[in-house]
Amino acid sequence: MDMITPEYVRTLIAQGLACDHLEVDGDGAHFDAVIVSASFEGKSRVARHQMVNRALGAKMGNEIHALSMKTLTPAEWAAR
Repeated sequence: MDMITPEYVRTLIAQGLACDHLEVDGDGAHFDAVIVSASFEGKSRVARHQMVNRALGAKMGNEIHALSMKTLTPAEWAAR
């Protein structure tokens, strides 16, 4: 099996979720992501993470063993 790259994870997220800003770092199994999307407006942190997990589909929990996420709206990102 080929190693999953941060770029591949970034591509999967971007294909499944409109992002204003997206950063992904990782080692092939464990990843950290900062995801900024207007789609997160009015959603709980759990709902936001579920949206990202849906974008990753079957890769999440299989090839991608762990993903630490910061999910922010554009306003939350601007306020940082």
